[in-house]
Amino acid sequence: MNRILIKNAKIVNDGNIFEGDVLIEDEFIVEIAESISVKSSTTTIIDAEGNYLIPGMIDDQVHFREPGLTHKGDIASESKAAVAGGITSFIEQPNTIPNAVTQALLEKKFQLAAKNSYVNYSFNMGVTNDNLEEVLKTDPKNVAALKIFLGSSTGNMLVDNEEVLEKIFSSTSMLICVHCEDEQTIKNNLEHYTAQYGEAIPVTAHHLIRSEEACYLSSSKAIELAKKTGARLHVFHLSTAKEMELFTNKIPLKDKKITAEVCLHHLWFTNDDYAAKGNFIKWNPSIKTAADRQALWDALLDDRIDVIATDHAPHTLEEKKQSYLKAPSGGPLVQHALVALFEAYHQGKISIEKIVEKTAHNPAILFQIEKRGFIKKGYYADLVIVNMGLPWSVKKENILYKCGWSPFEGFTFKSRITHTLVNGQLVYSNFKVKEIHAGKRLVFER
Repeated sequence: MNRILIKNAKIVNDGNIFEGDVLIEDEFIVEIAESISVKSSTTTIIDAEGNYLIPGMIDDQVHFREPGLTHKGDIASESKAAVAGGITSFIEQPNTIPNAVTQALLEKKFQLAAKNSYVNYSFNMGVTNDNLEEVLKTDPKNVAALKIFLGSSTGNMLVDNEEVLEKIFSSTSMLICVHCEDEQTIKNNLEHYTAQYGEAIPVTAHHLIRSEEACYLSSSKAIELAKKTGARLHVFHLSTAKEMELFTNKIPLKDKKITAEVCLHHLWFTNDDYAAKGNFIKWNPSIKTAADRQALWDALLDDRIDVIATDHAPHTLEEKKQSYLKAPSGGPLVQHALVALFEAYHQGKISIEKIVEKTAHNPAILFQIEKRGFIKKGYYADLVIVNMGLPWSVKKENILYKCGWSPFEGFTFKSRITHTLVNGQLVYSNFKVKEIHAGKRLVFER
């Protein structure tokens, strides 16, 4: 039996912070108490030294690029970065190559993760205009959700047939996750800026091309359709103040039929940062104004927005250094998202309890993940120790992403992830990842 005792921790769980110890046997938490003593000489003791012990982040939206795009990243490299960043579970998207739009292709991704992932995993089933039969075979107990691109996708994954959309929304009880940007609005905006700049459009126009109007038009239509059909809808990576009127905090999360996510980059950057960061903060949906960012914070804190994710989507430096029109959208975030949120805590923007709620508790509730997301007896020991006063700087030599860069390069964070446990195994401690592929397939209580 593998036994670990975490001593002297500030335990953060269910809106409370209390000092105590946590005993782990094999994969599970077996005891939580003010003080735990063990006589066994085989028990590993980790002294938290008064630092915070939190449930690991469950990142509900990543792109780890395997199969087909492994020059950018792969399940091993990106899950290794994730565990260093305090992320213990991820849900990956279907727009790999080939797109995961059949049950056979989806299952191949699970097989890859079973061999290579340092952290727990699930994969969303991709939806197209013509794969409803395959979509309806999806097992809700073993697959996180369905993913529909209503804008900005690769391959054949843009779903723009309204009849098909309504049929999908009407035919499944699965959680449906959506990327909402209206393609025609973006096309019109791009034509406008092309007429003005030709091929030399500046990246500072990105938020005007992929505009508030494009986001709102698409997300409001998706929500209208969900209300009409009764579908369970989760809207990914919200980026505008206007969209916040579409969501409510009047219903407990477990009862919500329509839920919302915000990503770290939309909480951190604004369009003013394009001048310095350029394509390195080019995401879809785009980073928008300071007023939009503030509205996202407000909605996050008052519970109109339910979860925080990364939308981790690495590209090579060479790809990102191209001109605005050629450079792909997306960037790597899993290693730095949680410490960036703790930076926001230091800035007085969010409490530690709220960080844990939005990154661990709520994703577990929203996706109905079995025995994860909380520090509770009988739950899997997916745990992270955070030292709030141990500064470190992001440098090339400590970036673990396969792409080798970060939009935070050169930034000094006040907090550091010191330990990460996945299923009761210490996989990361003090800037070192152990070669333990401890991840397990997430199971859903549906």
